[in-house]
Amino acid sequence: MIRFDRLWETMEKQHVSTYQLREKCGIDSKTIRRLKANENMETKTLDKLCAVLRCTLSDIAEYVEDSE
Repeated sequence: MIRFDRLWETMEKQHVSTYQLREKCGIDSKTIRRLKANENMETKTLDKLCAVLRCTLSDIAEYVEDSE
């Protein structure tokens, strides 16, 4: 499973709010909700996040093996 916990950590370090993400990236509140729920995300959205936060994909997402 892909988890976005690192996104919130990166945003906190850079003092970026979800409001600022919506304004800078054009990411809507539905997408923010999906990120918080670790749901599927389009690569173009991940690209926008990395560009705005000036970070790499590993700074916003990580793969965690399901424990099934």
